[in-house]
Amino acid sequence: SSAGGPAALAEVFAALPENFPAAIVVVQHVDEVFAAGMAEWLTTQSRIPVRLARNGESPQPGCVLLAGTNHHIRLIKGGELTYTAEPSSHIYRPSIDVFFDSVVEYWSGDAVGVLLTGMGRDGAEGLKHMRERGFLTLAQDQGSSAVYGMPKAAAAIGAAVEIRPLGDIARRLAEVCA
Repeated sequence: SSAGGPAALAEVFAALPENFPAAIVVVQHVDEVFAAGMAEWLTTQSRIPVRLARNGESPQPGCVLLAGTNHHIRLIKGGELTYTAEPSSHIYRPSIDVFFDSVVEYWSGDAVGVLLTGMGRDGAEGLKHMRERGFLTLAQDQGSSAVYGMPKAAAAIGAAVEIRPLGDIARRLAEVCA
């Protein structure tokens, strides 16, 4: 997510059950100066704790991991998270495309890609790659997006298996991950 993302994330996390059985990694366009405060605020809005992702850790159920630096976050072989300055060509930091593409390359289990409100196109290509790999991909609809840029770009290239209103996304995630 990007513009409008914190409020959208808060709504999704508030609607997820406390015992949500899947790991969650969030890539939000936010400067690292504000990332820790955003994680603390999201924890107050959520039934699941939210904290900054640490280099070398693996996503686990029971905790939302938020990208917390101005570098990209990606999965590497073995399912660990790492921060990287490359690729330097991606202007959005952290880049959602970089993360989604790393899920396609290195994640061995099931995955769901969700692209929420935001300006620009970041996330659309990566979401498409996730769909092509066979993962479920969701994008927020226009009516519930604060800025219908990133989800619109995903819809335009057929990256989202499902386009849903924000209020429906947590329910769909709970249903799929049950």
